[in-house]
Amino acid sequence: MKRMGMIFRAKANKALDRAEDPRETLDYSYQKQLELLQKVRRGVADVATSRKRLELQLNQLQGQSSKLEDQGRKALALGREDLAREALSRRAALQQQVSDLETQHTTLQGEEEKLTLAAQRLQAKVDAFRTKKETIKATYTAAQAQTRIGEAFSGISEEMGDVGLAIQRAEDKTQQMQARAGAIDELLASGALDDPTGTAKDDITAELERLSGGSDVELELQRMKAELAGGTGGAKPAIEGGAAGQTGQAQPHDQPRFDKQ
Repeated sequence: MKRMGMIFRAKANKALDRAEDPRETLDYSYQKQLELLQKVRRGVADVATSRKRLELQLNQLQGQSSKLEDQGRKALALGREDLAREALSRRAALQQQVSDLETQHTTLQGEEEKLTLAAQRLQAKVDAFRTKKETIKATYTAAQAQTRIGEAFSGISEEMGDVGLAIQRAEDKTQQMQARAGAIDELLASGALDDPTGTAKDDITAELERLSGGSDVELELQRMKAELAGGTGGAKPAIEGGAAGQTGQAQPHDQPRFDKQ
């Protein structure tokens, strides 16, 4: 079970590595930092609100204290020492509240200053992270594009690899068809294969036909020479079969006769 769990975690980690995009991770981290900065700013605003509320209470208590002091003086001037003592007693109680509120106000003011300073520092860090993030993203994008271009030129990318295999298969099939066509031509020329259309002849047949055609021309030329010689000498040579004329010797009174055929 431990081994299966380790294999599963390794497979999952590898799949996550393939699916992870550093640019998306950087954007997510920047978003989280912005949320944290927003919380700090909200905390500063809350502390400032509490401080302002204390200041309002202090102003109100100080106003009541001043009023009681005036009332004690007037009572003492009128000879009402008891009323003056009561007014001063109440004023003393208010002064204790004012002292406590002033202590809280000082504490809140210090917390506000600390949070404000922390917000400023966090803002500076967020700005620096944003600049670094954009730089890393641009560098990663450029490297990714350069890698893809290099893979395309070298033919090791998946898309270009498929194209290269297709080209190789096409070239192999072309060479195979060319070799087959050349072999068929050689077999037809040598007479090993018969051409049903009768258009292809071997070398011997072509030579015999050439010689036969030349013999017909020579025979026709000899016949024409014999006719011309017969017209001038009064005798008709025998052409066919290479023998003498079969009709016998011509009579002196016979006119020369030419074969019109």
